[in-house]
Amino acid sequence: MAKRNIVLGRGLEALLPSGDPLGEHATSGQLAGGVFEIRLDSIAPNPYQPRQDFDDDALAALAQSIRQLGIIQPVTVRALGGGRYETIAGERRLRAARRAGLESVPAFVRTADMEEMLEMAIVENVQREALNPIEVALGYRRLVKECGLHQEQVAQRVGKTRSTVTNFLRLLRLPPRVQIALRERALSMGHARALLGINDPDAQIQLFELILRKNLSVRQVEAHVRRLTQQARKGPPPALPARKTLLIQEFENSLRSRYGTKVRLTCDASGKGKIELHYYSTEDLERMLELLLGRQR
Repeated sequence: MAKRNIVLGRGLEALLPSGDPLGEHATSGQLAGGVFEIRLDSIAPNPYQPRQDFDDDALAALAQSIRQLGIIQPVTVRALGGGRYETIAGERRLRAARRAGLESVPAFVRTADMEEMLEMAIVENVQREALNPIEVALGYRRLVKECGLHQEQVAQRVGKTRSTVTNFLRLLRLPPRVQIALRERALSMGHARALLGINDPDAQIQLFELILRKNLSVRQVEAHVRRLTQQARKGPPPALPARKTLLIQEFENSLRSRYGTKVRLTCDASGKGKIELHYYSTEDLERMLELLLGRQR
């Protein structure tokens, strides 16, 4: 019974052949489909790894778990030949295993070309939902551009709807500052989607700063976007006819001479408007009131 507990405590590596069971000259075909105990110094990182941010505290916690229980789930690698391997999925587990002081890890060996490696690495990471929104978006874009997949095909690969894939890809249209906030999880996906309702990058930045400054909810941001959109649809007020503009200027000049101050008249297309008389001190206000009241009498 004691011997069995020791084996289970070591994790999967206790049940697997160590090293490369077929030797350095084993072919990918001979290794494919098997799970082997492979030395960490024989495994190179995946050059197509979609995860860009590895949380140090989370890695430390995972390393501690590995010290106690070993590797529960094998990493996935492809054989390069000569006893060398390349990671397809499980970069986080490999990093934690190195921290934990392991010399080897259980690995499932697959055959894959570069395109398949990229696809498998992205799909495996995205399905775990451990990436930040920008990493997910970049992963989807790579599947489209480098693997030649349509958005519908990407959605099928990752088990999402096409609209979900489209919404993530749209995040890459946001200004860099907003994308950084998403990457650092200082901004939620809901806030970012609301910002996409504005087409002007400057307006997006202004609203983004307002979100951070006032800690706006997603609903509040959506309300701001609706107001901005409505204002944009209305456009600037229609220009006054030239004749009416000249008439207003004459009235302004007449009132300016009468009251000895700055005067401004505004008028909309319907003919409604207002008159503004400026004063610059209490005495100036009293002078103007006397003139106005005297005129009324």
